[in-house]
Amino acid sequence: MSRKGTDISIQDHELATPVTGLAQRNGNGAGTSQVQAVVEQETALVSTRDLHSAKEHEEKEDQGSSSQTRVKSKIIIFSLVALLLAGAVIGARYWLHARQYESTDDAFIEGHATQISPKVSGYVQKVYIDDNQRVKAGDLLVEIDPRDYEARLAQARAQLRAATARNLAARAGVTLTRVTTGAGVEQATAGVDAARSSVDQARAASAVAQSRINQLSAGVGTAEAGAAQARSQVDAAEAEAVRTRTDAVRYKTLFEKDVVSRQQLDWAAAAATSAEAQLEAARKKAAAAQTQVDEARAAQRAAEDQYRQALSTISGTEAQVGQATGKLSEANSAPQQVAVKQSEVETAGAEIEQAEAALRQAELELSYTKIYAPEDGRITRKSVELGAFLQPGQALLVLVPSEMWVIANFKETQLKRMRPGQQVEITVDAFPDKTFRGQVDSLQSGTGSRFSLLPAENATGNYVKVVQRVPVKIVFDEHFDSEHLLAPGMSVEPEVKVR
Repeated sequence: MSRKGTDISIQDHELATPVTGLAQRNGNGAGTSQVQAVVEQETALVSTRDLHSAKEHEEKEDQGSSSQTRVKSKIIIFSLVALLLAGAVIGARYWLHARQYESTDDAFIEGHATQISPKVSGYVQKVYIDDNQRVKAGDLLVEIDPRDYEARLAQARAQLRAATARNLAARAGVTLTRVTTGAGVEQATAGVDAARSSVDQARAASAVAQSRINQLSAGVGTAEAGAAQARSQVDAAEAEAVRTRTDAVRYKTLFEKDVVSRQQLDWAAAAATSAEAQLEAARKKAAAAQTQVDEARAAQRAAEDQYRQALSTISGTEAQVGQATGKLSEANSAPQQVAVKQSEVETAGAEIEQAEAALRQAELELSYTKIYAPEDGRITRKSVELGAFLQPGQALLVLVPSEMWVIANFKETQLKRMRPGQQVEITVDAFPDKTFRGQVDSLQSGTGSRFSLLPAENATGNYVKVVQRVPVKIVFDEHFDSEHLLAPGMSVEPEVKVR
């Protein structure tokens, strides 16, 4: 290109020199016209040469642009090849990784949430915890005013002591009943024997009275004979009359003082009468004899009265026998009385058991006034405040234990090679720089939609097949540190190694 440029410059110089010389040689008008013609010719030559040089310059530029296009094409081809190779490598690695792992972003941390509620009602006396506080099993959380339950406990203890005392009294009653009923049997037996002996005595007395009646009947005749004999002994009768009168007076005085019996008094009166009769017999034998007969008959009637009294005594003693027999029968019912007393003992024992149950219930209710943490964990959703009145079952707070796991909702097409025990790498969205280790614990027996509140009714309407998801439980193989606080509901991405 520089060479051609040099040639053009030389030619221009050669053309310019004759024109200049010609102009110098010809100084007139003809020369001037010739010069102008020559100049025009030279100008046309120069224009032609400039046109050729421009074409050559354009050809050279076209050649340079085509070479640049070829270089760019080569660069693009090399870039595409490099991209294809990188894509092939990345695709191969992804394909190999996808064959070995199954992952999902529909996964969350799950854990138990224990709701703490009171078992008894009352006013909150103390609160020992705060929101998000970590507690250990057995730590005291809330305390309810225990005074009402302490009073109930004291009442239950008093009732137990009263029931125990009643039981002891019932047991003593059983022992006493056994002793008294045994003595009552013996006493009733003795009463029956005594009553029967009285019956025998009454019967013997009636027999004596009967024999006396017989004797007095015979005495009537004897009295009549004595009257006849008394009439013949007037003098003796008079002396005897004096004596018998004196005896009669003396016996009467003694009878009034209850010293002698009526019979003796009657005998004395009879003797006096007899003496008087004998005395009168001397005078009037017939009157005295009749008197003797009347007296004998009166004695007979008295004996009959005694006999009837003996018979009534027999009836009374026989009634006593019946009464004594009844007492004996009552005494013989001692086993039934003991059984009644024993039932009272059993009733008192049942009252003791009832009182003990009430005491245990009161002790439990008193212990329920202090609410303890059932296990280790963190306090969440605390709603209990000092002085508030609590009802049984009222939600006070939620205790979230330290044990947690992952519920990953895998597509049903991802479960072909998934088995319990397979290793899992877990990435938590809150800690992307930390990878947790775990393993598959179990697969739910059913899809999530099957156990939803409103399961799908595929038998109605138009059916559109949707890939279902099955919850898979994944447990952690490591303990959590304080720098990585995990909580239920946090999003995670698990990768299960299935090959």
